[in-house]
Amino acid sequence: QVHLVESGGGLVQPGGSLRLSCAASGSIFSIYKMGWYRQAPRKQRELVADITVGGSRNYTDSVKGRFTISRDNAKNTVYLQMNNLRPDDTAVYVCNAAVISGTYPARDYWGQGTQVTVSS
Repeated sequence: QVHLVESGGGLVQPGGSLRLSCAASGSIFSIYKMGWYRQAPRKQRELVADITVGGSRNYTDSVKGRFTISRDNAKNTVYLQMNNLRPDDTAVYVCNAAVISGTYPARDYWGQGTQVTVSS
């Protein structure tokens, strides 16, 4: 079993910055992909950014140039640096990891989510 622990959410003013962290623990051989999704009221959940074990990154268009995803494979941790935050970034951000625990295929795990609120 794998457990994801998220941190770093909070309340910031427009133009501010936050860094989210998600650390995976448990039965882990490797983590193929880690990323962040977000869920805002009246909107469907969307992929914000993800990163593979090899460092390939994907971003949704609305955050490209403002957010940066990175990972520390030795710590099984993924980070999301969020700069120039806007009110429409307000959402619950949820960590996702595709984890290999000895045998294939990878299994998806989800964190509990951390609230990001951008408001004056």
